[in-house]
Amino acid sequence: MRRLADAIFAVAPLAPDGEFSVEIDPNEIDDPRLDTLAAAGMNRASIGVQDFDPLIQTAIGREQGYALTRDVAERLRARGVASLNADILYGLPHQTGPRIADSVQKLLTLSPDRVALYGYAHVPWMSRRQQMIPSDAMPTPEERLGLFETARQLFLWDGYQEIGIDHFAKPMDGMARAQRAGRLKRNFQGYTDDPAPVLIGLGASSISRFPQGLRKAVSGTADHAKAVRAGSFATHRGHRFSGEDTLRARIIEALMCDFTVSRAELLASFDASPAQIEALFQAAMAEFGSMLTLTPQGLSIPDRARPLTRMIARAFDAYDTAQARHSSAV
Repeated sequence: MRRLADAIFAVAPLAPDGEFSVEIDPNEIDDPRLDTLAAAGMNRASIGVQDFDPLIQTAIGREQGYALTRDVAERLRARGVASLNADILYGLPHQTGPRIADSVQKLLTLSPDRVALYGYAHVPWMSRRQQMIPSDAMPTPEERLGLFETARQLFLWDGYQEIGIDHFAKPMDGMARAQRAGRLKRNFQGYTDDPAPVLIGLGASSISRFPQGLRKAVSGTADHAKAVRAGSFATHRGHRFSGEDTLRARIIEALMCDFTVSRAELLASFDASPAQIEALFQAAMAEFGSMLTLTPQGLSIPDRARPLTRMIARAFDAYDTAQARHSSAV
């Protein structure tokens, strides 16, 4: 870890106000690793929780007690890591309203600065490990929505600000301030307050984004290492932006971040005609009707339709096909 951090910061030194965030597995971390990461400059950590209920943890093969998670959070803060993120899932096998409420309340005692409330994607046809989870233990789509709403209300009641479709943050967190200022962004890893137009992915299966397009590295670690040692790029495939790509990408991001997209912003920022933008909006209206609001100012998703935001945004993806939809969007 020390050598890796030194190598990265030798090429790209951490800015004075930069963030060095690390995802921490409480089952794997120990004091020497925490000390090393803190010494390297880690100032934000993310802890995956999934759910604290023992029955659910056994079903998904992720046993991680509340006491252990609380202990890791305390050890991180004792080392000066000021910001703490946490992930929790809804839609897990055997999950009920009372169970997710209990897990969320336990998570709130850790006082995380940001929380990602992700929907569990049950795709046993893609993940061999998930084949061990009985499909009849999964909640229905209606129950999934109820689980999300239960968790959502608990975060709001505790003073968190809702960020987009699946994040929550304390009001003074940088992400919450970015949302209020209209600067919130979304990339492959979720919501961010980072305004950089370039995202550089390192390592096997990583994804990078540049103003010109996208790049994905090979998935296999051995193939990745072989390409690097040979002095070549480890790129598996790429995509060069063309046509309406950047316009559509901005519409998707605006809907996911702000639930609204401005005609004026699109006309000012892209080489697009009013008729071109209107055609995109009308196509979405034809598919979703009353779930959208179209005005001379732009297109918006009203509160009642926000659980459908991911599907609405996906309608603007020119490359999306039904076969590529791996799991439920709600």
